[in-house]
Formats: sequence, C-alpha cells, structure tokens
Amino acid sequence: MKPSILDTDVLSEFLRGNSKVAHRIEEYLKEFSFINLSIITYYEILNGLLYKDAKKQLNKFEEFISLNKIIPLTLRSVKISASIQANMRKHGTEIGHTDTLIAGIAIANDMQLITNNAEHFNRIEGLTIDNWTK
Repeated sequence: MKPSILDTDVLSEFLRGNSKVAHRIEEYLKEFSFINLSIITYYEILNGLLYKDAKKQLNKFEEFISLNKIIPLTLRSVKISASIQANMRKHGTEIGHTDTLIAGIAIANDMQLITNNAEHFNRIEGLTIDNWTK
C-alpha cells in the first residue's frame, strides 16, 4: 500500500461515519500509524465547522487531527501546484486553487490522493488517486 493523503471529501465522509471509508482507514492504519491530510484539507474542514458553529463536530475533528499528521505547504509543493495550475489554465481545464494545492502537496510528498473527485484530479499528470468511498 502506498502512503496516502486524504482529500477533503473523503475525510468529510469519514467524519460523517461512512463505514466504507472507516474500513479503508482501519486497513491503512494496519500498515501506517497515522492518516495524512493536507493543511488545505484541515483549513476546508475547520472553515466549514466554524461556519456552522458545530462545536461537537469541531471537538471530534480536533481529536482526530491530534492523532494524525497534517502535511504543510512547502516551497516545493507550491511550485508544483503553481505549475499544475498554470498548465491547466492554459488548456482551460482548471480545477480550482485549493484542489490544485492539495494535488501539489500529494505529488511533492510522493503520496497517492484518496478522493471521491476523480473527475477533477484525473486531469493532473503524475498524481496517483484512489477512492475509498466505493
């Protein structure tokens, strides 16, 4: 199994109690001792919970974060992301800055991206994806 990073949509499914995602995470944790997520995913989930004033869910999320690893933006991941974004803009196939940053972090850290949004991420050369919701 390849080291992986969870996209926001898959982490949201896990936090909502999706049993398929929970099972895949359990399997992943047998080989790796923690789940990876990008600082962008952390921001997106945190922003949504704060907006909804979901204190109980926010506590559950922060507990989850404390047991796992947030992968930061680095100069390398930002350069990769900027190159992806510029290339996609030239071809009219943009997917949005946050998704591009998540992809850049995954590529820079040689991780596969676990997402339910293959339509967006399949457009990015050099990015390996898997879907744990199916």
